[in-house]
Amino acid sequence: MVKAAILGIGTVGGGTAEVLTKNRELIARRAGQEIELKYILCRKARPDHPFAHLIVHDIDTIVNDPEIGVVAECIGGATLAYEYDRRCLEAGKNVVTSNKELVAEKGLELTALARRKGVNFMFEASVGGGIPILRPICQCLAANEISSVCGILNGTTNYILTEMIQCGKSFAQALREAQQKGYAEADPTADVEGIDAGRKICILADLCFGKNVPPSSITTEGITNITPADIECARILGYKIKLLGRAMRTGPNSVSAFVAPHLISKSNPLANVDGVTNGISVKGDAVGEAMFFGPGAGAHPTASAVTGDMIDCVRDPSTRTYMGWWPSEPGYVTGPEKLSCKWMVRVVAPLSQIGAAFQGVRFIPAPNAEPDEYAFVTPYMPGEELTARTKGMDVRARYRVLDWGIY
Repeated sequence: MVKAAILGIGTVGGGTAEVLTKNRELIARRAGQEIELKYILCRKARPDHPFAHLIVHDIDTIVNDPEIGVVAECIGGATLAYEYDRRCLEAGKNVVTSNKELVAEKGLELTALARRKGVNFMFEASVGGGIPILRPICQCLAANEISSVCGILNGTTNYILTEMIQCGKSFAQALREAQQKGYAEADPTADVEGIDAGRKICILADLCFGKNVPPSSITTEGITNITPADIECARILGYKIKLLGRAMRTGPNSVSAFVAPHLISKSNPLANVDGVTNGISVKGDAVGEAMFFGPGAGAHPTASAVTGDMIDCVRDPSTRTYMGWWPSEPGYVTGPEKLSCKWMVRVVAPLSQIGAAFQGVRFIPAPNAEPDEYAFVTPYMPGEELTARTKGMDVRARYRVLDWGIY
């Protein structure tokens, strides 16, 4: 038997406690031994909670208990969680987490610490909620040189865009409904500005390419400026607007990683990932393109991934599942403005000025257009070239156009 502790009793921590308890016998068979939940760390007293008898208030109780073999950290943030996880690893305990901010910011350090201590630091639940994605990258796709990873990584923004596209709602209306349904926080900034997806694409890039991609090194663009006019232009073209996190090799020792809204063809499977569902594409030289879909958040989907990591930690104590990467050199992460693609642009400018800057572009009827407002699709060009060509124009929108198979 292995004794376990959970740090935090919120949505994910509570869900993990439920899964460990409900599926106790099944988990014991698959882990090869029973996992008994001994402690749940919570700073406040919760006398009415179903697991109140397990609650402790001091991390030292867990760190100093030699019976605790695996700790599930479900706190969030990169400050207190980092301190707790570091102390548990130093004490020789396996640690699993769903904390994408922590893994993106401190994963390089914590995975190295776990290796030195001969324990596991695992974080399947930090990307994609209940979707198995990180372990497949590290194990099932380990023989591949991965060239790119791309995906819908945030359920909140995908729900909002789905409502805007399918129901004609404004961004404000769709956001309000997402908050009412519990899909969005009272302060939705991290979701709608692409910050949450940015942390996740950093983790994916770390594992796919083997070197550290700090969140501070990537650009993130959210969905707050997407308008019904943009959605209608995309529809006319046969595309949908989706917020994508993307990372790809750009050279022998360089990668690009970023988050931005894209127009993607309706024939692309990612275009049909709606609601709070996530979808991720990984391209390798041997496997080709592998795609992963499933619930990207929620108590039980995320708890499923957390508990799966706990089972892996205790299944065979003589083996260690090393998930990690190496430091990167200055200049390893390059900006997306040098990447070439087609663009859908909506500007206010004289037609003669547009014609002089862009020859042979395809114009789209812009709905409810102002005088001299035009929408069009450009040929392939880097973002920095598009910026130069639209200098002096009132640019209302610009989106990368992504055809299926080109990531």
